Amino acid sequence: MSDDARELLAYARTLLGGVGTGAEGMWPRACALLTRQALENALACYWTRRATAKLARATARSQLICLSMLADPDMAGSVVMAWIELSNACHLHAYELAPTAGELRRWIEAVGSFAV
Repeated sequence: MSDDARELLAYARTLLGGVGTGAEGMWPRACALLTRQALENALACYWTRRATAKLARATARSQLICLSMLADPDMAGSVVMAWIELSNACHLHAYELAPTAGELRRWIEAVGSFAV
């Protein structure tokens, strides 16, 4: 995992833990955004390590489609689901609740295990 992805996940864990966030009310979405950015960074590193660096410049959706076809199906499935759920959580809709701490913890864990 790149240092950037590690740092982003560390910030997300800090927000999840509530340590001096100063982001009352918005911390769940901020945590989701940091986790999604870490996932996208980890995807770019994944392709670079596999000598397919051109894929690192593709859109996240394109990268996830390729990941589904080229990687371990279980790992790819959990990464794709995490990205979809994180993307939904990052878009604020007045009628939707923010993600729960349990959901955020699960997404951080999925990204962390992919970005090893």
